[in-house]
Amino acid sequence: MFLDFTVVIPTYNGASRLPKLLDRLLVQNNSDRLSWEVIIVDNNSTDDTAKVVRNYQANWPQAYPLRYYLEKEQGSAYARLRGVKEAKAELIGFLDDDNLPDPDWVATAYSFSKEHPKAGAWSGQTHGDFEIPPPENFRRIQAFLAIREYGPKPKLFAPENLSLPTAAALVVRKQAWNESVPTRPTLRGRLGGSMLGGEDYEALLYMHKVGWEIWYNPEMHTYHQIPRSRLERNYLLSLSRGCGLATCHLRLINAKNWQKPIAIAKTLLGNLRRMALHLIKYRGELKNDAIAACEMEFFIGSFLSPFYLLKINIQK
Repeated sequence: MFLDFTVVIPTYNGASRLPKLLDRLLVQNNSDRLSWEVIIVDNNSTDDTAKVVRNYQANWPQAYPLRYYLEKEQGSAYARLRGVKEAKAELIGFLDDDNLPDPDWVATAYSFSKEHPKAGAWSGQTHGDFEIPPPENFRRIQAFLAIREYGPKPKLFAPENLSLPTAAALVVRKQAWNESVPTRPTLRGRLGGSMLGGEDYEALLYMHKVGWEIWYNPEMHTYHQIPRSRLERNYLLSLSRGCGLATCHLRLINAKNWQKPIAIAKTLLGNLRRMALHLIKYRGELKNDAIAACEMEFFIGSFLSPFYLLKINIQK
C-alpha cells in the first residue's frame, strides 16, 4: 500500500524529547485528506525511547500509523537511510526529535510537492526555541544549530555554493533519494566525541548531482529546541569546527575529476586567507567574543578538511 506522506524521526536517547514532537503530530491540521504515517528510527538508544514509543502506539490513531524500527548501525545518516527504506510514501518528511513542527507542517509540505514537481528536497523556516537567551550576535552562527530563516519568498538553494538546508526538518522525494544517495555515505553524523557534521548536505548534493532541485518553502515552520548546554562556549566551538571539517568532501561531490585539485587548493588558500583576516579583525577579542571564536573555528575546520578527508579515506 502506497501512502501520500511519511514522517521519519531519527532519534538517539530521545525519550524526554519525543513526547513533545509526537503530540505535535497528533494535532496536524488538514492532514485527514492525506494517507500518511509516522516512523521512529531508534539509533541504538540506551534510555527508554522504545518504551515511550510503545506507550504512544497503544493509543495512536489508526488513520496514520506510528511504527518503530531499531537501526543498529550508528550515525544519523544510517538512521535516515533506514527511514527511507521503511517509508511507504513517495514523500518523506524528516524531523529531528528536538524539532517541533507547526500544526500545518505535513499538509504544507505535501502541497509544495505538487507545485514543484522537479523538487527533490525542500525545507522551510526553522526557528530557535531557546532555553536561555543566546549570546549577542548569535545570528552570525545560528546556521550551525540548524536555524534557518530566509524570508517570506520561496527560492532555489544554490548547492554549488553549499547553500543548502539541513535535514532537521527536510522533505525529500523517495525517488530522488533512492536514485542518488549512496548506501554507504562518507559522513555518518556526529558520533561519540566527534562533532563532524555535513551528512545531511552530502545526501542533498548527491540529489543535485543527478538533476533534482532543492527548494526553500517559507510556509513550513518548525522550532528547534535548544537547551542551555548547546549554548555553552566549548560546545559551540566544537560544533563550529565539526561543520568546517566536512567542507572539502562536500565541495568535491559535484566536482569533475579535473576540478578536484582546484577545489582542494581553493579550500586551503581561501580559508587561510579568511583565518588571517579574521585574526586581524578580532585580534585580542577571540577569548571573550564567543561568536567570533566560533567563526574562527569554522575557518580552521574548513582549512583542515582536505587532510581530514584523507584520514577518512585511509580508514575505510
